[in-house]
Amino acid sequence: MAQDDVKDRLFGDKKMSLWTIMVRTFAYLKKEIWSFVLALVLLVFSVAVNMLTPLVLKQFTNDLNLAESGVDFHDLLILGLGYFGLIVINQFLVYIQSMLLQKAGQKIIYRLRNDVFEHVEGMSIAQLNMMPVGSLVTRVAFYTANMSDLFTNTLVSIFRNILTIAGVAVIMFILSPALAGIMMGFLAVVFVISFFFSRHVKRIFRLERAKQSEFNSFLNESLSGMKIVQLYVQENRKKKQFDEQNLYLRKLRMKVVAAFAVYRPTISFLYYLALGATFFFAFRLNLSSGDVVAFYMLLSNFFSPIERLADSLNNLQRAHAASEKLYSLLDVKPDVVDSPSAIAIDSFRGEIEFRNVWFAYENEDWILKDVSFHVAPKQTVAFVGATGAGKTTILSLIVRNFVPQKGDIFIDGINIKDIQIKSLRKAVGQMLQDVFLFSGSIKDNITLYDSDAYTDEEVMKVCDYVNASSFINNLDGGLNSPVIEKGENFSSGQRQLLSFARTVLSHPQILILDEATANIDTETEKLIQDSLNKMKSIGTMLVVAHRLSTIQHSDNIIVLQGGRVMESGTHQELLHQKGLYFKLYQLQFEQAS
Repeated sequence: MAQDDVKDRLFGDKKMSLWTIMVRTFAYLKKEIWSFVLALVLLVFSVAVNMLTPLVLKQFTNDLNLAESGVDFHDLLILGLGYFGLIVINQFLVYIQSMLLQKAGQKIIYRLRNDVFEHVEGMSIAQLNMMPVGSLVTRVAFYTANMSDLFTNTLVSIFRNILTIAGVAVIMFILSPALAGIMMGFLAVVFVISFFFSRHVKRIFRLERAKQSEFNSFLNESLSGMKIVQLYVQENRKKKQFDEQNLYLRKLRMKVVAAFAVYRPTISFLYYLALGATFFFAFRLNLSSGDVVAFYMLLSNFFSPIERLADSLNNLQRAHAASEKLYSLLDVKPDVVDSPSAIAIDSFRGEIEFRNVWFAYENEDWILKDVSFHVAPKQTVAFVGATGAGKTTILSLIVRNFVPQKGDIFIDGINIKDIQIKSLRKAVGQMLQDVFLFSGSIKDNITLYDSDAYTDEEVMKVCDYVNASSFINNLDGGLNSPVIEKGENFSSGQRQLLSFARTVLSHPQILILDEATANIDTETEKLIQDSLNKMKSIGTMLVVAHRLSTIQHSDNIIVLQGGRVMESGTHQELLHQKGLYFKLYQLQFEQAS
């Protein structure tokens, strides 16, 4: 496999035949099948009408040559009006057919794009970690557009062009078998050239497609990490990387342009050569002037479809590759799903139990090793330990971001495997170190765009409760103040207070706090600690914190090392044991002093 193909591949990508893709695509097409059937019927009529125009013009030309012999001008007028009428009818049929196809095609793509996005939403964190965001964006946004072109243009164009070529060939043989045979020789040459051109351009398109996906991933990553680039003065290096990728894309596009720059003039040259041959052999075969005019028009309807057919076949290959990647993505089965017997729970008391849990992200590189502990309802339990000890992993397992390889996790005595994922996550409020805010307003981010479900008074009451009103009230727009992408117009402490408000508004029974007080200034930390003290009354609280001073009042502290539970107890109990927790506390105390 070419290196560029590897870069464009995602977890789960696989090759599919065109037939397989067409069968799967029919599942989306069948809801609009009558629109497509009607469009194809109109297409057949349109091609038939288009084939009649050379014959009408043939008769008109012959009649003009006989005009001096007494042909009625009225007959010529009727032929002229008939010719004009055929053109109007043909354009009207093309218009109706195009509108039918576009409407049907857009409906299909609308459903497909929704299905792909909904499918991505259902994937686990582990699966999403294996899929670059840029590649996912390319598939959801751009590859669906390629499939739209397949429905509305490519397949119809191929059908129209084949039908036109066949119709033209039949009429040519009716008019003059000898001259038609000569034209078939030109047709064979055009097909051979088009075949090799199609193969050449297909390779370039494949490279371009792979590079475009890689470029989108690079761009997404670069823009997301632009602050780091600026902080470490790496603008020139990043600009050089961008130039390299941008230049490669330009070179690929120029290869396509160069290929078409050779192909189209070659086809045009053959067209004019065929015209010359038509006039030459028409004279030798003693064809009428009307036959010559008809052949002249038929040649135009002969070469143009062949040229368009080559383009359509390339578009078909592009749509094939796009469809292959979309269906491969849809075939990736979420590895964290509800069991058939999973139940919905309206509320939890908040009792949590880990029973002999083992977990590894890859193979048997165990992050958690035989972890067991119990959390009583309404308790505040903290997890401490060195980086990599498994603290955050425990919190991720509770909300089923991942599934343990061994052991069981229970909430209120129910194995979480038997609880519907949405029901479970709705009951758990997560407050993480890296708070993600969406573009919109403060109220949008607290209500998660469900603004109609809450009044400003209800939202503000929650903000008061978690001390977020301390800065919201100072903003000109209050709750309607704008939030830019990722909340970059607010400090980390302000973003954390907004995440607290978002959590409390969702009425959770279990709260997860993962390093929420890290990298926050002292003044904001006091507000956050006050908020946390209030939130303890909401339900069971699980806390991960490196700063031991923030968890001293926890009901239980669980000390982890190397993925195992080494100690547990209250702050004072653990200090009296003079074990691992005592050493951690001493180390932090010495660093603080």
